Amino acid sequence: MEPTKKFNRRHFLSAAALTFAATKLSPLQALATTGQKDRKTNQPPASFQDVKQVRAGLLDVGYAEAGPANGQPVILLHGWPYDIHSYAKVSAILAAEGYRVIVPHLRGHGTTQFLSAGTFRNGQQAAVANDIISLMDALHIQKAVIGGFDWGARTANIIAALWPERCKAMVSVNGYLINNLAKNKQPLPPKAEWGWWYQYYFATDRGKLGYTANWYDFNQLIWKNVSPKWDFDDATYKLSAASFNNPDYVAIVIHNYRWRLGIEPGEEQYDAIEKQLAAAPVITVPSVTLDGDADGVVPAGDGSAYARMFTGKHVHRIIKGAGHNLPQEAPEAFAKAIMEANSYA
Repeated sequence: MEPTKKFNRRHFLSAAALTFAATKLSPLQALATTGQKDRKTNQPPASFQDVKQVRAGLLDVGYAEAGPANGQPVILLHGWPYDIHSYAKVSAILAAEGYRVIVPHLRGHGTTQFLSAGTFRNGQQAAVANDIISLMDALHIQKAVIGGFDWGARTANIIAALWPERCKAMVSVNGYLINNLAKNKQPLPPKAEWGWWYQYYFATDRGKLGYTANWYDFNQLIWKNVSPKWDFDDATYKLSAASFNNPDYVAIVIHNYRWRLGIEPGEEQYDAIEKQLAAAPVITVPSVTLDGDADGVVPAGDGSAYARMFTGKHVHRIIKGAGHNLPQEAPEAFAKAIMEANSYA
C-alpha cells in the first residue's frame, strides 16, 4: 500500500514547520523554530514538518521522510526512551547531501499503531526487526543504509546479520547488541548492573504500575542519567515525550525488558529468528560502530570486545562529549558515520 501524508496535530502542532527540500537546504535551514533554543548549541529544537503513514506488516507505521525520492535510502532507528526526533538534525544533514532518509516510529511509539486490537503487544527484538523489513517492503526499498542506537542499534544489527541483502551498510551505537536470552541470565559486574536498574524495576508489578503512571517524568530522568553532559531543554524533551503518549507504549516497553530477562515469553512465530540470533550471527556488511564517551549506560570502549562479530569492513569511533542518545547529541558525527559506512559499501 502506498504511503500517505498525515500531520499529527496532537503530537506536533506546537512545533513550527520544517521543510526538507532535498539538496537545496542546508542543515541549519532545515531546523524548525519553536521559540525556545537548545542551551548547548544555541539552535532551536529540531522537529519534522509532518509524519507519513503506511501499512506495513502488523502495523500502520508513522515515519518522517527527508531528501530526494531517488536518493540513497537511509533508515534511522531510535531507541528507548526516545523517538524520531533523535534524528531531526541528522536527517537535515543527510538530506542536504542527497540521501533519502526514512525515520520510523517503532511499534508503540508516536503515530505507529497496530492494525488489529487482537495483536499481542510484543516488544521482543525479532518482532521489532521484522517490522522494519515490512516497512522496507511497503516503501519498495530493497536495500538501505541502516543506522541506530539502543533498540534501534539492536534492530539494525539483526537486519544486517540475518538479512544482509537488505542492508547496504550499518551504523551502530554501542556496537553489537543482539540479545541472547541465555547469556542475559548471567550477572554483570555491579557497576554495569546499576546502569540497567530500570530493567529490574519493570520486572515488578510495582514497576509496571509506576511506569504507567509516571512515564513522562521517568523518561526525562533516564535522559538525564544516561546523557549527563547533554544540556537539553524542556522544549526538546516535550517534542519526543508526545510520542510516548501512545496507547501501546507502556505495554511494548514493559514486554521488551521482561522478555529480555526471561520473565515473559515471546511469540512462537518469531522462534526461528530468535534461534538464529541466539547463535550470535556475524555481521558481514560494512559497519561503523560508535561510542559516546559520556554514555551513562555503556562505557565507551575501543570496539575490540565485539570486533570479531564484524567480518566485513569495520571501524570504530569514540565521540567526545556524547551520551546515550548519540544522534541527537552529536548529529554531525552520526551523519558523518552514515556517509562513511555508505562509502565502504
